[in-house]
Amino acid sequence: MKTTTATKTECPNCGTAGKTVKPVTLRALLKEQYALEVAAEEHDDCEVGCRPSKGNTGWRFCASTGCDVVYFGEQNGITFTKDQLTVEVGVKETTGERPLCYCFSHSVASIKEELQARGSSEALEDIRAKMKNVGCSCEVTNPSGSCCLGAVAKGVETAKSELPAKLSNRSSSSRAETVTKVGTVLSAIMASACCWLPLVLLAVGVSGAGIAATLEAYRPIFMVVTFGFLGAAFYLTYRPKKSASGQSCCATTEGEDCCATNNTGRLNMMSMNKIMLWGVTVAAIAFLLFPNYVGTLFGTGGQATVTENMHRSVFKIEGMTCDGCATTVSQAISQVSGVLAVDVSYEQKQAVVGTNAPVQSSAIEDALTKAGYKGELVDSETSPDVIPSDTTNGNEPSQQDEVTELRHTALTIEGMTCEHCATALQERLAGLPEVAEVKVDFKSKKAIVSTPSCCAFPTDKILTTIKAAGFSSAVDESD
Repeated sequence: MKTTTATKTECPNCGTAGKTVKPVTLRALLKEQYALEVAAEEHDDCEVGCRPSKGNTGWRFCASTGCDVVYFGEQNGITFTKDQLTVEVGVKETTGERPLCYCFSHSVASIKEELQARGSSEALEDIRAKMKNVGCSCEVTNPSGSCCLGAVAKGVETAKSELPAKLSNRSSSSRAETVTKVGTVLSAIMASACCWLPLVLLAVGVSGAGIAATLEAYRPIFMVVTFGFLGAAFYLTYRPKKSASGQSCCATTEGEDCCATNNTGRLNMMSMNKIMLWGVTVAAIAFLLFPNYVGTLFGTGGQATVTENMHRSVFKIEGMTCDGCATTVSQAISQVSGVLAVDVSYEQKQAVVGTNAPVQSSAIEDALTKAGYKGELVDSETSPDVIPSDTTNGNEPSQQDEVTELRHTALTIEGMTCEHCATALQERLAGLPEVAEVKVDFKSKKAIVSTPSCCAFPTDKILTTIKAAGFSSAVDESD
């Protein structure tokens, strides 16, 4: 008769279903005197790896916490306990180091350190990468005899559950860093709003009356708030971090940071936070200093400088608080019909406006009011529509101070690509002795050339000069 022995699949100590494990694992991890009790398999030397055991192997692994048994025989009734192994069985422990990955040294304790230092763990990613590049030997290093990824994933959750307060503090700290950075930029933007907001409103045709003065009154407050947020952001980013034990970080005798993460070769979260902080700092300073360079960016004059050949009107401006206001004033006046050029002085609180013909001061004053300023005409010079003959054709003025009436001729200009082109062409045409006055407008692609009406318009000479400057032109008969 043949006797059949039942196969035990549950731990004889706790009743937990055991996972099959190969004898090679037991022989590798049991202390020498106990390893001799486990018979070697025929292919022990070639079976090492992460492949799970298939079918019954004669031995089972018990992963239950609180149970002292680690291995038990399926048929022989033999059991091996935790103290008979050469390594700690991390999955069966509830405190201490609790190793999870025996090939690449990840444990519940190391995962806690990662969570405290960065707020997240990269243990799983690290193991997967090293399994591809180096390989693992779980069958002879891991007490379960199988891949550790499942145990590590559970270990991450365990570490998180054991550090709820600290993780919450870490999360709150990250949110605080974000709030301070965003607050820094927003308050800096508001501190410079007295300069850029009127320009934006003017561009879209919305009245900005009074807004510049109102925002300027709050500018010091916004500046204080900006530096307050910035100081808090620097403190939160560069404050001493805490180690896993809760103590402040300190430099080791070799000068290494005891809390430094081992993310060498790539930027970690802390480095990114510092880079973002310095970027926020640069942006905040740029916004705070905006009133100082807005005039350089947009210019405080019109499309050309006011010359003696223009009607010149001087307006006293009230409400300007910085050079940025001078830019807004210039843009507002330039939009008035008939204005050729504007020179605004923030120091003298005035604007000099150049036109071809006398312009209604009320139109300019209304434009200033819409932009949020108050303007008042204080001086207006005689119109240059009639110019002494010695300034137009080079002849000596007569004893009766004869004057010559001007003819204004419009030309269409092709080939200009920027305001500089218009300015250069204007200067070249103004140098012709036959030309009394010239205005080249880049936007409309036109030039208005004024010559003495007593003489024929020098069409050929004008067109030749324009061609020599690199542009093409034609007299606009319709204008």
